[in-house]
Amino acid sequence: MKEKMKSAIIIMLITCAAGFTSCKNKDTTTPTLVCTGGSGGNVTMVAYLYHHDSLIVNKRNYRDTVFVKFNTQNLPGTHASNYDAVFVGDSISNNVHLTGLKCGNYYIYGVGLDTITSPGLPFRVSGGIPFSTSTISGEITLHVPVTE
Repeated sequence: MKEKMKSAIIIMLITCAAGFTSCKNKDTTTPTLVCTGGSGGNVTMVAYLYHHDSLIVNKRNYRDTVFVKFNTQNLPGTHASNYDAVFVGDSISNNVHLTGLKCGNYYIYGVGLDTITSPGLPFRVSGGIPFSTSTISGEITLHVPVTE
């Protein structure tokens, strides 16, 4: 009986030891997606400029323009040289397509010509917003507020 008991204890010790050494602490958390804003991605932002709830549409001779600063949520200024990318709308649409972006943080600054608020007296409008996305592909609609 003592031999059976001894054998059973040895088998239990071996089983426990094997269990402790073969089991590793597995990380079950989902890896965090690190987004660094910039070009070279598969995200397209479709920017619509709005002034006092009126959509600013592209004109044939004055198309809406959107300036993009990568990896910031702060206005970098109003000069074009402060931005990393520039996108110009086409003369037949009411938006500007910002193509080839990655997920991340951006500051979006738009410039257009308001011909609706004061008919016959068009004036330049501009403004911007910080924007952040974790989307890695697809299309995002963005409303950019502008003012005089």
